[in-house]
Amino acid sequence: MARRGRAADLGFRLLSAFHRGVLAVFGWRVAARIAGMPIVELHTIGRRSGAPRTVVLSAPVDEPERLVLVASRGGDDHHPGWYLNLVAHPEVEVTRRGVRTAMVARTATPEERAELWPRIVAAYAGYAEYQRRTSREIPLVICTTRS
Repeated sequence: MARRGRAADLGFRLLSAFHRGVLAVFGWRVAARIAGMPIVELHTIGRRSGAPRTVVLSAPVDEPERLVLVASRGGDDHHPGWYLNLVAHPEVEVTRRGVRTAMVARTATPEERAELWPRIVAAYAGYAEYQRRTSREIPLVICTTRS
């Protein structure tokens, strides 16, 4: 079982902020992919603060009307804050390739997870290792375009 400390949490936040800055400065022409996966900015509302929050994430499944995110937190035993935020406030916005889109986020059902997990591990094998590190089942988040 893994548990990261406050220093690691701060490191993740700083890395995300730096990555957002690079994307903004270079207009999504630099650093828009990692490990072969597209990068997205997820915009949520803080579950306790009500304040806007933004995090940079990889998207192992990126389809025109659907995006799948992995709430792995690197195999930590706790869910990432962004996941808890979107559970509380499922209406999110996602920036892909520099375009911001209103979406609705939800946790994949067990059947959807069973279908998606092999695709996600094929996109990045590290997710399988993250799952081995933790006793929690890593949630998959399906984001669909809001009408």
